[in-house]
Amino acid sequence: MKVKQIFVVIVFTLLSARIMAHNEAKQVEYKSGDVTCKGYVAYDAHKSKMPVVLIIHEWWGCNDYVQMRANMLASLGYFAFAVDMYGNGIIATTPQEAQEYSTKIYSNSALMEERIQAAIDKLKDFPMADVNNMAAIGYCFGGSMVLNAAKLRMPFKAVVSFHGGLEGDSPKGDVKSKILVCNGASDKFVSSESIAKFKEEMNKAHADLTFIDYPDATHAFTNPAATEIGKKFNMPITYNATADKKSWDDMKDFLAKILLK
Repeated sequence: MKVKQIFVVIVFTLLSARIMAHNEAKQVEYKSGDVTCKGYVAYDAHKSKMPVVLIIHEWWGCNDYVQMRANMLASLGYFAFAVDMYGNGIIATTPQEAQEYSTKIYSNSALMEERIQAAIDKLKDFPMADVNNMAAIGYCFGGSMVLNAAKLRMPFKAVVSFHGGLEGDSPKGDVKSKILVCNGASDKFVSSESIAKFKEEMNKAHADLTFIDYPDATHAFTNPAATEIGKKFNMPITYNATADKKSWDDMKDFLAKILLK
């Protein structure tokens, strides 16, 4: 691992520790049908009511990375809930495993909706979580999931996709959720044709869409571990600190205007 990458990981670790000093955070179990899901919540225990942001993980599963993002969202005043889309706390260790687990969700919109709804239903255990004021964000696989959630008219005021795929379900009528897509301009998994098709689809569905391309950013550009993972598994993914910071700032502004107004 290069010195710069080690520095980035250390900074994220220290940031997460500092954030946690002010937040309550824990793993939570909840049911999706007969499956036990193992999610993660983070929030300011001193606040009586907070907007909710669900976070949907990359295709690896609900791991430390997405939990770190939940901690960061909690520091911004949100009740953050990292969703376990695979169930049983499953974490993939290889791209082959990740492909197997994610395909089961990609190919079954009803299951996708059930897993997200199960997390929403769990929020009843947290009276400080304002279920009438919700957003969802997602990374890679999770980005695709939150875009699909918007198309299926799930109860989110806003959704944010970070380097997510743009294919999926056709909208069920007009899209009500405001949408921010944070896309890597050099992402080899997202073609110009899919971008054009997605924008046309959103236009027909009268969606309020903001689409941002980040220069020189590849797939998984927000994850500090992406470069090493890419080398290990020969995948075209790299971390881009500039695009990571800019997209997070763009998300903060976007969500604040909708949820914190």
